[in-house]
Amino acid sequence: MTRSGGKVYLVGAGPAGASYLTVRAQQLLAQAEVLIYDALVDEQLLQLAPASTTLFDVGKRGGKPSTPQAEIDWLLVEQCRQGKQVVRLKSGDPFIFGRCTSEIQALIETDCSFEVIPGLSSALAAPLLAGIPLTDPVLSRCFAVLSAHEPAELDWQTLTGIETLVILMGGRQLNEIIYQLQRHGKPQQTPIAIIRWAGHLQQQIWTGTLADILEQTAGKSLPPAVIVIGEVVRLRQFLQLPDMENRQQKTHLNSQQPLAGKTILVTRSAGQSSEVCESLQQVGAQVIEMPAIEIGPPSSWEALDHAISNLKEFDWLILTSTNGVDYFFERLIALKKDIRDLAGLKIAVVGEKTAASLKQRYLQPDFIPPNFVADALVDYFPESVEGKKILFPRVESGGREVLVKAFTGKGANVVEVAAYESRCPAVIASDAWEALQQHSVDVITFASSKTVKYFYQLLGQAGVETHGITYLLGDVCIASIGPQTSKTCKELLGRVDIEAQEYTLEGLCQAIIEAQKT
Repeated sequence: MTRSGGKVYLVGAGPAGASYLTVRAQQLLAQAEVLIYDALVDEQLLQLAPASTTLFDVGKRGGKPSTPQAEIDWLLVEQCRQGKQVVRLKSGDPFIFGRCTSEIQALIETDCSFEVIPGLSSALAAPLLAGIPLTDPVLSRCFAVLSAHEPAELDWQTLTGIETLVILMGGRQLNEIIYQLQRHGKPQQTPIAIIRWAGHLQQQIWTGTLADILEQTAGKSLPPAVIVIGEVVRLRQFLQLPDMENRQQKTHLNSQQPLAGKTILVTRSAGQSSEVCESLQQVGAQVIEMPAIEIGPPSSWEALDHAISNLKEFDWLILTSTNGVDYFFERLIALKKDIRDLAGLKIAVVGEKTAASLKQRYLQPDFIPPNFVADALVDYFPESVEGKKILFPRVESGGREVLVKAFTGKGANVVEVAAYESRCPAVIASDAWEALQQHSVDVITFASSKTVKYFYQLLGQAGVETHGITYLLGDVCIASIGPQTSKTCKELLGRVDIEAQEYTLEGLCQAIIEAQKT
């Protein structure tokens, strides 16, 4: 069988964000045409792939819905046969409880080309990030790594005799783990550490003994967690700088970090919130990202392709979002055209981010309205639009009609074409949902009306009825990027507490900072 030009890369994602990703993995993500990822993969990593990359979330988290392994195997083969460069992104290292065997066998049987890229396993990284060495000349001359996914299948008699145990997938099995170790002779005073969300901003660490750790963690949600059992846990107190524990769990409260100690839930489009998150983190906030919109291709490229093939007919091109820019130029290139084909066409954009996205393609917008909102585009348009033909690539469904109606009312011929589609994610992000349930969120941000609508829809899908939203959000401060988003917040969530004065992501961050000072 002759192989297609496709290839599958089984890539280790490490324990958390891009800081723990190999250079090779970053290179492959930047070139990926298809990205198939597990639930525990840090969402920041999805942002490293091109906007045109097709994403498949296949789950694979204990206790949560997952795509059957056979379907994942077939998906890899199918995408590879189409000639695609496929990245199969797995948390940690692919060969450490990564369930790679089935996938590799499927690729070999169908003569699909593949390569395995190692990653940093949480079995090694989590203890290190908690300040626990796995080996010591006196306390630990060896260690064992095991999965507690099926504790009944483990040889507890042998494991009890090993000096240091590193247990993955054991958060839901903690009772059974401790029972089995004590039953087979492990002393009750044996030290134990539980590291939850290792390497993430929300990392938590509990330390104790086999006798008291259950009491310490009662009522706590532990997964995803790495459990370390052995005398080396005691070394943690000697391997940290003074006050390290406090500084790990609580950012210093000072004038440079006005959001220190605050947890902010950022709703966003998948893969599009890194800048606002980084801005909030730089001023001390702990950020939890919650994808509230999924962006993808429209149901058909026909209308957009036809318009691009007849660009000389248009006087203006209007782009109101970075998504519009990305997908317009993706199709421009797909049709074997380039920016030279835009000669004579004036371009108007809404917002600084949209303008910046355009400039990355070596184009300067002819007009950017003040206030960074679409409504201002009509009011401040630099010339009469009567008799002008305007191309407006936009979201396929659910967009506001104000621009089209206003320009049409002024005599313009506005041609709307679907450039992309937005939809509500299938489920609410687990860490965001958990934080909301535990009432640990201080501020929630909304950068568009759609994020509010889909957030509301996700709560409904999670079983929260309308009257329950007030209780769930409680004292959470609701922050909006501008008037239209605020209007939707009031309609669906009952209130808005902060509205940005400048209708940009930077303005939203600044408004949150100012509100915390009062």
